[in-house]
Amino acid sequence: MALSGGHKDRELRVHESLDELSTDLADYIAELSEASVKERGVFAIALSGGSLIGLMGKLCEAPYNKTVDWAKWYIFWADERVVAKNHADSNYKLAKDRLLSKVPIIPSHVHSINDTVSAEEAADDYEFVIRQLVKSRVISVSDISDCPKFDLILLGMGPDGHVASLFPNHSALEEKDEWVTFITDSPKPPPERITFTLPVINSASNVAIVATGDSKAEAVHLAVDDVGSDSPSVPAGVAQPLKGKLVWFLDKAAASKLEGSQFSA
Repeated sequence: MALSGGHKDRELRVHESLDELSTDLADYIAELSEASVKERGVFAIALSGGSLIGLMGKLCEAPYNKTVDWAKWYIFWADERVVAKNHADSNYKLAKDRLLSKVPIIPSHVHSINDTVSAEEAADDYEFVIRQLVKSRVISVSDISDCPKFDLILLGMGPDGHVASLFPNHSALEEKDEWVTFITDSPKPPPERITFTLPVINSASNVAIVATGDSKAEAVHLAVDDVGSDSPSVPAGVAQPLKGKLVWFLDKAAASKLEGSQFSA
């Protein structure tokens, strides 16, 4: 049984098991897809890497593999490692192998980075692609900024509280003008990455942060319990859509340090 809590624009969903979390995550994504296709005719979703992709695996199974309108999905990456698409560290490869190759997504709707150029050029190129798709309204535009308004941005979180490739105390966190920026000094390898900036993440209609395991518990506590303070101490704490909704998907281990005993393991 999932425990839920939160305030108006943020929801916490704490699950007894990874299997339960995976089912809830698949339901959540399928519902947002259906609502977006009904409203706009398309579903623009940005993925990250890591364990998140494995936890999305139930989308490849019944009923979702048949009921989701996969032809209307447009897929992006909130961050990507600047490596070849067939490299073991590629977020694209992970998603392709574990998810995209198993459902009938239209290949031209999958927007991966240019893996033949530098990190800076890859970021500029990716932003250009997104700008063209905002112009054609495949991606909505925020009504409070000029930022793209993705229907859903899915994020994992590291033990240090990083989301996308926005790491604690990194200058990329402060980027306000670019939609996509690059880093060449990631504290975890590989060092070169591109990443959505905070204004883009916080312009989305929906953001989900998925975190599991004891190693994430402290970062979850810092991100969730410190919301509302002037300077949250981890990047995940400043991921909060300005006019959208944030949902945290947690297992009991990741939620074990949250204030409020109902989430303690």
